[in-house]
Amino acid sequence: MKIVLLGYMASGKSAVGKILAQRLKMQFFDLDEYIEESEKLTISQIFSDKGEIYFRKKESEYLKELLNLEENCIISLGGGTPCYGNNMDIVLEKSKSFYLNASVQTIFNRIKSETSKRPLVATIGIENLLEYIGKHLFERSAFYNKAHKSISVNDKSILEIVKELQSLL
Repeated sequence: MKIVLLGYMASGKSAVGKILAQRLKMQFFDLDEYIEESEKLTISQIFSDKGEIYFRKKESEYLKELLNLEENCIISLGGGTPCYGNNMDIVLEKSKSFYLNASVQTIFNRIKSETSKRPLVATIGIENLLEYIGKHLFERSAFYNKAHKSISVNDKSILEIVKELQSLL
């Protein structure tokens, strides 16, 4: 069994995935980290050196690689992964997918103090961040909402989300 966690940045995919993997005694993969290890470059370096098209192509290849592993595992996707190519179709076919659904305000509150760590939002400026998140989330929600299950993560601790996910498995 493959469990895929998807959603916008700061929705808790990696934090929830790591704990869920421990509880279920499964391996955990963060797709962005897997790409960085495989390419021996950071995501930011891949974007700046090789471009977004190269990144999205590699992202799809590595996603397929993880979904085709023999062992059971939990995979957290990058926020944009479901929105490109046929990534979401492959996720739906090869895994149980969960959309960690966070509101615009929840995401804003989580990332407003760490914009420098997130290349996508580092250049936007705090005054434009709320609008940017809202627009992005609206564009991506059609893909996110295709997931097998959606879980609201607003006002919940990581452990509460993990328990809710376990109850749905």
